[in-house]
Amino acid sequence: MEPSEITQLIVAGFPEAIVDVISDDNTHFQALVVAAEFEGKRPLARHQLVYKCLGTLVGNEIHALSITALTPDEWRERSSGQ
Repeated sequence: MEPSEITQLIVAGFPEAIVDVISDDNTHFQALVVAAEFEGKRPLARHQLVYKCLGTLVGNEIHALSITALTPDEWRERSSGQ
């Protein structure tokens, strides 16, 4: 599976999100998802929302997925180096 395919699936679930998915081997992936839907949610709930976009691919075509799930405010704070 290509990172671009995973990006498309996540964007379908979070149309306004910033999504960046990378992989060295197309089975182990790292995803950055910045979405307003994460506001007020704990990390586990955020990850579950991302997994919901990917369905049964996780554990099958997607062997491993590392997720960084941030709100837009958290992303701005990280980007500005504060």
